[in-house]
Amino acid sequence: MNPYARHPANLSAMVASFVRNRRLIAQMTRRDVISRYRGSLIGLAWSFFNPLLMLAIYTFVFSTVFQARWGVDQEATKAGVASILFVGVILHGLLAECIIKAPSLVLSNVSYVKRVVFPLEVLPWIAVGSALFHASISFTVLLLAQVFLGHEVHATALLLPVIVMPLVLVAMGFGWLLASTSVYVRDIGMITGLFATALMFMAPVFYPLSAMPEKYRWIVLLNPLTFIIEQGRKVLIFGDLPDWAGLSVYAILAVVFAWLGFWWFQRARGGFADVV
Repeated sequence: MNPYARHPANLSAMVASFVRNRRLIAQMTRRDVISRYRGSLIGLAWSFFNPLLMLAIYTFVFSTVFQARWGVDQEATKAGVASILFVGVILHGLLAECIIKAPSLVLSNVSYVKRVVFPLEVLPWIAVGSALFHASISFTVLLLAQVFLGHEVHATALLLPVIVMPLVLVAMGFGWLLASTSVYVRDIGMITGLFATALMFMAPVFYPLSAMPEKYRWIVLLNPLTFIIEQGRKVLIFGDLPDWAGLSVYAILAVVFAWLGFWWFQRARGGFADVV
């Protein structure tokens, strides 16, 4: 394969690439997850114990030390507020992991660029797949904690994948944009951690959206995490149906953003071999 060849960048090519390479994506995602825990004593079990410990810490810190309040009935129990917070933390972690890993996706796989016939555009899918695995484990821990503590697990929780999927597309858009641009501008890798942190504090992760002053609320609403976090809490914690109209608009915008990222990646990859 010629590394300088022009690659298709339309929306159908983006979908076709995923369908064509889905087995490769699954295999490399599995390898990425396993390699993270290789050499540890309990291996993949850490993917379960880490969110369990984090949930316990959030329960203690935010309900006992900070005595956080959310203005809902479930806050009567200490774990109620922690569960609400944990939904935001998990969803932020999903997007943040993809953003932080994106700048190194191409730079750490130089052999794929120069010497191997490899579909480079799948690299962000692998990062997103790994982040999705850990987010799924965290949500499982949250639901098990809800059952253990006697909280109702609502049937609307089954809608969570519908809520998360548009965020996955946003993560892919960031993945393609940052992975390709950082090949030419290495400084991007220095600021993604700060950007991910800013996304966390400028989204209703640790506070309800209503707590933000009205004149600044538009800034929080522009954050791609805000709507998804609010809808995730609706279906998981409060047992409400999502805002279908808002979710549809968000999904359309997410598809457009993902495609723009893919288009930029495909246009930029022709010069990867010259600079890596």
